[in-house]
Amino acid sequence: MTKILVIEDEEFIRENLIELLEDESFEVTSADNGKVGVELARKHLPDLILCDVMMPELNGYDVLKTLRSLPETEMIPFIFLTAKADKVDFRTAMLIGADDYLTKPCTQDELIAAIATRLEKKAAIDRISQEKVDELRNSILHSLPHELRTPLTGIMGFSEFLINECDDLEPSEIKEMGSCIYRSSQRLHRLIQNFLLYADLELLATNAEQVKALRSHRIEYSQRPIAEASQKIAAAANREMDLQLDLQESSAKISEIKLRKVIEELVENAFKFSEPGTPVRIVSRQETNKFTLAIVDRGRGMTGEQLANVGAYMQFERKLYEQQGSGLGLTIAKRMVELHAGELIVESIPNRETTVRLVLPA
Repeated sequence: MTKILVIEDEEFIRENLIELLEDESFEVTSADNGKVGVELARKHLPDLILCDVMMPELNGYDVLKTLRSLPETEMIPFIFLTAKADKVDFRTAMLIGADDYLTKPCTQDELIAAIATRLEKKAAIDRISQEKVDELRNSILHSLPHELRTPLTGIMGFSEFLINECDDLEPSEIKEMGSCIYRSSQRLHRLIQNFLLYADLELLATNAEQVKALRSHRIEYSQRPIAEASQKIAAAANREMDLQLDLQESSAKISEIKLRKVIEELVENAFKFSEPGTPVRIVSRQETNKFTLAIVDRGRGMTGEQLANVGAYMQFERKLYEQQGSGLGLTIAKRMVELHAGELIVESIPNRETTVRLVLPA
């Protein structure tokens, strides 16, 4: 049964709304002020909220702002039902995220039609979200076996050869095979760690208190960890000469370990998808109330359609290019930045230049 929360301080109107909605087979919960309304919304997670504007404790605008700031309630359809009919009030409601704005008095048909429209829109969004989840699941199911199998095959093959042929191998050959086993095990370990991290981030995103705690972290001096993380990846790719750093000392609301992880994933992508001998430039700046960082490479880039799928956990054009990786690194970086109230933007001109820009609160 569809659940609707009614937040209305006038008892007569509230009771009429409850009766009307229950006659339409909705499950109705009600609150007589904005503060209680927020608490009930967080507790019951209704499918839709009807709310007055002028109320004690917390007015309707503040109710909406509060609910839109919470991960568990930010997507709930929200309709204002109020006697305030001024265009300024309507515009204010729309700017802070209301889905509809009905002025009192309105007819039963108008109210039910507005509710039906918003519920249909929510259902459509849910369907699209489910399609993306299914696409994500299919992408994982297709890539994970390959990504696990490749390093495992190397580990098993070389170790079996060492066991069977160790008496006839030169020390240099044993060392080379041992190095291959070690590199494969490192790749496998990182793959597993990234999958576990991705799962942890998705779980964390559903817990408002954990998200709040995450956003309380802060790094005062970002220049050194950015440089060290970038140089580490450049060395692993044997492209130290291609790395160009233009870093400004700045602060950001993110922990050092999380910032290093984001940088490592983004810089590795920049090297992976650009040719040796072409520059990878990293620029950081402190702006008013925000920290910005851009990573620019001259690789093959992405099309508009591919840019729209950034963060959807997939690799692009894998059939055309031989490349390692699960495609999860960019998704992890994007999710981590978003959980810190930041934004990750990718701009690309295919076969010319790609810029990955992240913005975080300073």
